[in-house]
Amino acid sequence: MNATVRARGFAALLAGAVVVGLVAAPVAASAAEKVVLSKGHADAIDVRYSDGRLSLKVNDDTVSPAVVRDPADVTFQVLPEAAMAVPDDPRFAFLGPAGSQIWLLPMTQDPELLWPGWNTTTLQSDVFESDAVRLSLVEVQGPGNVTLFTQDSFGGPIIKFRGDDGLPDVIDVPVSTHAHSNWAFSALGDYTLTFQVEAKLTNGTTISTGPVDYSFLVGTSPGDGSEISLSVSGMADEYQPNDTVTLTAVQTPQTELDSYHWFSRCPGATEWTAIPGEAGASYSFTAIRELNACEYVAKLYDDDDVVSAVSEAVILWVAFSPVEPGNSQTITASIDETQGSLVISVDPDDRAVVLPPAQLNSAGDRWESSGELRPVTVTDTRAGQPGWSASGQIPDDFAGPDGSTFSAGYLGWSPRVLAQGAGQGVVAGPEVAPYVVGSGGGLGSSAVLGSAPNDAGRGTAQLGAGLRLSLPTETAAGTYTATLTLTAI
Repeated sequence: MNATVRARGFAALLAGAVVVGLVAAPVAASAAEKVVLSKGHADAIDVRYSDGRLSLKVNDDTVSPAVVRDPADVTFQVLPEAAMAVPDDPRFAFLGPAGSQIWLLPMTQDPELLWPGWNTTTLQSDVFESDAVRLSLVEVQGPGNVTLFTQDSFGGPIIKFRGDDGLPDVIDVPVSTHAHSNWAFSALGDYTLTFQVEAKLTNGTTISTGPVDYSFLVGTSPGDGSEISLSVSGMADEYQPNDTVTLTAVQTPQTELDSYHWFSRCPGATEWTAIPGEAGASYSFTAIRELNACEYVAKLYDDDDVVSAVSEAVILWVAFSPVEPGNSQTITASIDETQGSLVISVDPDDRAVVLPPAQLNSAGDRWESSGELRPVTVTDTRAGQPGWSASGQIPDDFAGPDGSTFSAGYLGWSPRVLAQGAGQGVVAGPEVAPYVVGSGGGLGSSAVLGSAPNDAGRGTAQLGAGLRLSLPTETAAGTYTATLTLTAI
């Protein structure tokens, strides 16, 4: 019995494609900036440790570059498009009667909805006992029930937090974890979810974030209209020194909102700087050589000083001042730090894994086979060095002859680091055993292949893993194939 595993693209799920993830370096948000997040990826519960203290932040990856925010400044919006009916399946009865309506942010990304998760990838090993922290849902306030749950390789629910059967609910989260779940809400309206993280240091000291409130809006606020997009017009391809630059922020559709702020970021800077005194739809200034390659964005605010829309950045290019002809030349070369990216790839000519024919184990109760994952390369060229986590999952069953299948959960792995750059700090993910009844396991769920901590991820690393297949003896004979999805974030 052979099993074949191939990498494929994450966004389009096309067999044979290579996954590319682009994550900008996170920067600190303005203290006064309040935002509503309704689409894209965000580490809603971002656990951080510094100077002996635990804290909870929001790593907002819905913008580029990513921004670290205070939970008090963020409202997580569950759009009306998240509505769905409770499945007619007794395993999901905890969500309500079959056919009743809930609003669900799914654990796999939907580009039209928010994709929140929890994150401990900035936490270092050997700091906390058992290399883990305890995440608690302490309280839920709102018009309905709230449940966070994942699913096993057979689609069955695994409840992580449930607000209607007694709180607090607690889970242990290992360091270097980046995880997502289904977030289910039973009614429209405003919710406050109170989370807390506790940990015991290796010296025996217990530390805690204390309770931290997170605001969720299910549906739309009264008076909400169409989603607003913002763009900046007026930037020419190139300016001569002392030319006048006039930029204009354009709303689509046009609304009555008229409060703006303009921000700039020049080469060498990691954070956006507010431009003093510029609160209108237009911003004019003089092009000088010192501003060459600076970026500009506009932000639109509502009456509560909450960001309603953010434009894409535009870049200013300023020519050199004319000089008298001579016998010299000036040559300028640059590497734009904003173009850095995080890329996960496999050799297109070396991405098929063929496991040896499975043999009965010594106990005679399982078909088993072992092999090696083909090398996976992760390259991080981002200037901010935010760290990264590479994961793998087989989302669909292995398929065999005449429609026969078996669960991807019966395949496990033992990750290892094959190579890495000097000072890169890459560590292998934990071993994932094949599925065992009553304890789960296997690659039917997302599993970490390797990760790099904050400030130590830049460079190129190569990851691998030993593969182990363990099947029930009743599995039909034949050759089965499945596709492994690789992601880096």
